[in-house]
Amino acid sequence: MSSPPKKTSSSSGSDFSKRPIDPITRTALRYSLSPREYELLHQYLISRTPQRVQKRAPDPKRYEKITKSKTESGDYNVAAMRDALRVFVVTFVGLKGLEVVTTKLASRRGGAIEPKTKLHKHANARMALSYSTILLFHRLLNRFFRRLRASLLEEHAAPFRSRNPRITQLLTSQHTPAIGASLAGFFLGVSPADQLRMTIAIYLLTRSAEFGYNALESSGYVWAKDADGKPTRPWWFGSRLIMPFACGQLLHAFVFDRDCFPASYGAFIVKRSPEYIQFRPSTYPVGGKAWPGTFDIVDALAELSKLRWPPFVSPILFPSLKQTLPSGLALSKVSPITSSAHPGIKHTSCAVLHPQDPSCARTYLKYWLAAFPSIAKLFTAIYGGFALLGYKSLLKAPTPFLNRLAARILRMAVFLTGAIGTSWASICFFSNYLPRNTLLTQRWFLGGFIGGLWAFVARRNERSNFLYSARVSIDSTYKVGKKRGWWRGVRGGDVMVFVASLAVLNLVYEKDPAAVKGPMVRKALSSLRGEGWMDKLAAAKGITRSDETDETDEADAAPLLDDNKKGA
Repeated sequence: MSSPPKKTSSSSGSDFSKRPIDPITRTALRYSLSPREYELLHQYLISRTPQRVQKRAPDPKRYEKITKSKTESGDYNVAAMRDALRVFVVTFVGLKGLEVVTTKLASRRGGAIEPKTKLHKHANARMALSYSTILLFHRLLNRFFRRLRASLLEEHAAPFRSRNPRITQLLTSQHTPAIGASLAGFFLGVSPADQLRMTIAIYLLTRSAEFGYNALESSGYVWAKDADGKPTRPWWFGSRLIMPFACGQLLHAFVFDRDCFPASYGAFIVKRSPEYIQFRPSTYPVGGKAWPGTFDIVDALAELSKLRWPPFVSPILFPSLKQTLPSGLALSKVSPITSSAHPGIKHTSCAVLHPQDPSCARTYLKYWLAAFPSIAKLFTAIYGGFALLGYKSLLKAPTPFLNRLAARILRMAVFLTGAIGTSWASICFFSNYLPRNTLLTQRWFLGGFIGGLWAFVARRNERSNFLYSARVSIDSTYKVGKKRGWWRGVRGGDVMVFVASLAVLNLVYEKDPAAVKGPMVRKALSSLRGEGWMDKLAAAKGITRSDETDETDEADAAPLLDDNKKGA
């Protein structure tokens, strides 16, 4: 009698996908892929993998049945946890990769690699954990307070409302979910208390202030509205007003508190200050006195401010004098510059800034001729590279596209050249027309303020640049104030600023999504709140994906405080 036939490997493989799955595997699957993601991955497996692998993979319908929770809340929590885990992994891998690259670059350049302190041990993991927990608890708290508010407003909660009127008023407010969800921002304190954490807090502060202003303006609280419902702003009002104050503060900090000033910002200014920063000439003897560095020149100017801007005594006219400069270490370092200065120069500051030419006006003109081409080339490379992302508009209408690009490059080059040059030239102007005892150190702020007025030239589409300068200035102002004892730093103050800014951002997004400029920002906020990667404003207006580009480009191009077309 013949024995029964054995099951083939193919049949056993097909039965594998129908076997019961243990709880650990089920949990791992739930927190790894959603049913929709698994369906897409399953399609890839069916079309690309060998037959035996396809048979071992569960069917998408069975996968959904396996990973589906018994309650809607369970699915929501699993989705939130799944996204948080992904944020943790992506952030940790990205930070670790960046650390490896920067370490290798530093070792190749011969730079010293700073050892990690106790505070910064496992910094990458702490930052990744911070960002992932912010996302997770922001979603959970937002859902919790919404459901709590809805529950308290039902009829069966009437006894509780009558017994606790104040608590009821607090928990049933329409702003409670937004403010309650922002408490997740306290998890920013998990990350190390370093410059990156402060930068994130300042960034969110400026963005919340920007969107908050937009909401107030659209509601008519700031400016009255005309017959068409548009705010009646003055022509001169706009985001460009940020730059005079930011430039004034940054120039003053650059001269007197350089340890509270971003090094990259200072290097950018110094490299693009020809005619005012004297570099070592090729004819200067090698065995002579050391030529002053760029920051030695700045330190000498700061010392001149404290010495009440003394007049210049030319070593050429008075060779018998042993000391023509005021005593001081900073001024002694710039003696190679002033020793050959033109005898017609009257002020020591002019001898330090432009020793070869006694005319301040001619120096300013030569600065423009030397600096403008290089700055224009720089922004041509930067804006030209970003313009390639809009190649569709270029192919559709090349001439208008190139005209707009060229105009923006020229405006930005004129603005930056004028801001840097005017800030330096203002010192010569003040030395010639102000008494020595007037505005000893404050004239640096005033000079930067005047230089920042060049922002009027680049008032169109430069909101991001203005906001960047504002963030750098806020960070510098805080450090200067803490250094000089104007205020005391609060432990975890940056975390508190982050939480308050997140609350304002949530409130603005709930009340007026149109005030939040930029579709990517609105989608990020929607995802943070657990509403999915969607643009609430576009969904409300019924804007399709093709139409969304035009609407959002116009919104992103609008400057901070929405410079009106009349002023532009």
